[in-house]
Order: sequence, then structure tokens, then C-alpha cells
Amino acid sequence: MILQKQLFEEIELIPADKYEEIYDLLHYFRLGLTQKKNVERKAGLLKGQLSNAFFEPLPEEELNAWENNI
Repeated sequence: MILQKQLFEEIELIPADKYEEIYDLLHYFRLGLTQKKNVERKAGLLKGQLSNAFFEPLPEEELNAWENNI
């Protein structure tokens, strides 16, 4: 129960304009807990081929958006 209390205290400190993001995080985390985990993942290359677009740098606007949302 102590950990649950700490979680609620942390949530209370989050600004209201971030509630939607926190809800999505918790909701999809919880859904992931209920899925079967019988799929074995193997490290390695993707099957198929990647297009050249995969290796092109992101536009400056998109890079800035990622950096500003951290």
C-alpha cells in the first residue's frame, strides 16, 4: 500500500494538461500486462528490405519536435 500511496502522490504533482499523456501511458501499460507473453523475440535484422527513406535524415522540424517533447 505504501507504493500505491507514492504513485498517487506523484500523479497529484503532474500538471492537469499532462493527464491525457499519463492516462495513455498507464492504460496501455496495463493492457500490455494482460497480453500473453509467449512470443519469443529474436535479435537480428528485419525480414525484408528497408527503403532508402529509412536512412534519410529527418526534417529539421521533426527533429525539433522530438527534442522539445522530451
